[in-house]
Amino acid sequence: MTVLSDFRRGRSCVFGLHVHLVFVAKYRRHVFDGAAIETLRGIFEKVCADFGAELRACDGEDDHVHLLVEYPPTVAISALVN
Repeated sequence: MTVLSDFRRGRSCVFGLHVHLVFVAKYRRHVFDGAAIETLRGIFEKVCADFGAELRACDGEDDHVHLLVEYPPTVAISALVN
């Protein structure tokens, strides 16, 4: 059972859209350290704010970064990722 506060409300809709994105370094090289992931988190939060989305979680390892983004139905995932 989901709590109603977990949903976002628009003018004519109620939604709870989430996407799990994984960004991988080319050739799975070990390029992301803790400082790089924190810098990327700030950039991802700014991009999400520009699109009206919310960055719920951001974590990573040395060769990839995971994002959990909640976004409105008016935003195309391809535009958000681009």
